[in-house]
Amino acid sequence: MVSTLVGVALHEGKIRSLDQPVTDFEPDLAGTAWADVTLKQLITHTSGVGWTEDYTDPGSDFSKLTQCEARPGTYDCVRKLVTGLKRVHAPGTVWSYSSGGAWLLGDVLERATGMPLADYLEQSIWKPYGMASDGVWHAYEPGQHDVGAHGFNATLDDWGRFGEFVLEGGRLPGGTKMLPDGWIDEASNWTHAKGSVSAAHPQGLYGYQWWNNAEPVTAQGVNPAPGDSLQQSLWALGIFGQVIMINRAEHLVIVQWSTWAQAEPSFDSLPLEASVFYSAIAKQLH
Repeated sequence: MVSTLVGVALHEGKIRSLDQPVTDFEPDLAGTAWADVTLKQLITHTSGVGWTEDYTDPGSDFSKLTQCEARPGTYDCVRKLVTGLKRVHAPGTVWSYSSGGAWLLGDVLERATGMPLADYLEQSIWKPYGMASDGVWHAYEPGQHDVGAHGFNATLDDWGRFGEFVLEGGRLPGGTKMLPDGWIDEASNWTHAKGSVSAAHPQGLYGYQWWNNAEPVTAQGVNPAPGDSLQQSLWALGIFGQVIMINRAEHLVIVQWSTWAQAEPSFDSLPLEASVFYSAIAKQLH
C-alpha cells in the first residue's frame, strides 16, 4: 500500500525521484546509518541498514518495534529504535526485509505529502476509486503518524478493488491516472541485490514492496510450468498469508485471507503451494 502511495506522490510531484536520499525529507538522519540511503533502496529493502525481522524472537528488532507500539510515546520510541540502527552493508547491495525501513518509508511519505498515510490514501485512491467501505490504518496518535510497516485493514472486496486499481496501472474509473507511466513495470522489476536472487528465483524475489509470485524455476511437476504467463504475477503478502495476487497478463486479481500456522514460512512450503494454486486458477479461467 505504501509503495503505491509513493508512486502517487511521485506522479503528483511531491517526490521528485526515487533516487532522492532519505535526508531530503528527514535532514536529522544525516550522520546516521540512513545517510545516503535512497527512497528506491527503502522501497526495495536494500538500504543496507541492519534489522532482524524475526517474528518468534522477543529480542528481535521487529519485536522491539511492536513493544514500542504497546506503550505510551509510541512514535518517539519507534523513531529512536529505527534511527539508532547500524549499517551492515553498502546501500543497494543486499536485500533483507525490514519493517524498520518500511516504517521509515511511511514516515518520509507523510513528510513529503504533509498528511497522514490514511488521509493521503483516502484522498488519492480510496474515495476516487469508489471503495465500498472504510479502511482502517493503525495510527500512533489519532489523525497522525500512521504506521508504514503494517496495520492497514479493509474488506475483502475493497482489497480486490485495490488490486484492480494496480492491475489497471493506477487509473481511476473516469480514466485519471494516479501513477507514473510504467510504474507497475518498475514495481515488478525485481531487485537483483544479494538475497533476492537465488537458483529458485533467478529474476529476483522482491520489487517495490511487491513479491514475485512466480513458482520457483526449480519446482518439479507443476502445471503450468515455471515461466508460463499464467504465473507471471506479483503479490502483496501479509505475514500470515493475507494476499493480493495480481496477474497482469491474464487480467486477474485474487485476494486471499488466511491464518498460516506460523508467520512467513519458507518459500518452499506454503507460499509455493499458494503460487501453484493461483496458477491453477489462472489456467482454468484461461
